[in-house]
Amino acid sequence: METLSTQPETRNVSATPTPPKKRKNGIWRSILKQKYLYLMSIPFVIWLFVFNYLPVWGWTMAFQKYKPAKSFSEQEWVGFKNFVDLFQDERFYLVLRNTLAMSLMGLIAGFVVPITFAVLLNELRGKYFKRTVQTVSYLPHFVSWVVVGGIITKMLSIDGGIVNEVLISLHIINEPIQFMAQGKWFWGIVTASDVWKETGWNAIIYLAAITGIDKELYEAAKVDGAGRFRQIWNITLPGIRTTISVLLIMSIGHLISIGFEKQFQLSNSLLTDYSEVLDMYALNYGINISRFSYGTAISMFTSVVSIILLLTANGIMKKTTKESIM
Repeated sequence: METLSTQPETRNVSATPTPPKKRKNGIWRSILKQKYLYLMSIPFVIWLFVFNYLPVWGWTMAFQKYKPAKSFSEQEWVGFKNFVDLFQDERFYLVLRNTLAMSLMGLIAGFVVPITFAVLLNELRGKYFKRTVQTVSYLPHFVSWVVVGGIITKMLSIDGGIVNEVLISLHIINEPIQFMAQGKWFWGIVTASDVWKETGWNAIIYLAAITGIDKELYEAAKVDGAGRFRQIWNITLPGIRTTISVLLIMSIGHLISIGFEKQFQLSNSLLTDYSEVLDMYALNYGINISRFSYGTAISMFTSVVSIILLLTANGIMKKTTKESIM
């Protein structure tokens, strides 16, 4: 008599299908397919490495008592002494105040004015007049700050300066104002000069973003009875929101490293307490008096704070507007 097995048959059934194997030569095929793009990027990668990554090795000077005549192994290591000296220097906090004040003023004016200018320029209907205005507006970008500094100084002079003459002729003031001798005017002068010089150039990218907006949206808005102001508010500005967000994040990253060209050209001995910024402070207290390690510590502080600001701004924008650069 046959005996029947009561145990169920076991089948080797996989719970999830095995994913297909990736081709090993997939990456190489992609590289070969876009080989010319990779070849074109090689010079830029080399430039980026030589001028941006290789100099980071110089940060070691911030932890040394650097002497140019000695080799790297012969340098005296002092740890964080240069940073302690930096944070104990009262001049550093004065310079930091100037840097942040001019940076914030430049950030606000440098965004509001170019965006407004780009939107208004986009509303012009005359093609040739629009191109003429745009060309004239971005020409100052190509003028050196040496020339701009001389122009601004002459315009604000008490001896034949056009600003004082206009104010007197309009009976706003009774006697010329010494703009270039009073520190309270300096931050505003630097901000206004920078806006005049860079507005046209900064507006180019906003104009390019505006041209990418679908024209049918404006036609639909006109059908619904929306005027120009409503079209700007509901179509143009939302259409360039991504561009504004990306540029804002990048500008916040450079909030503390604004250079020193503007301040150096417009400053004088009477305005030092209001004109000196971190980069100029590093130049004066680092290279000019051969305190190379101290100057490196200042630059390192500026770079680290810039990275922190960039990451913070990117994180906030990513959570609030879903826009980010990384």
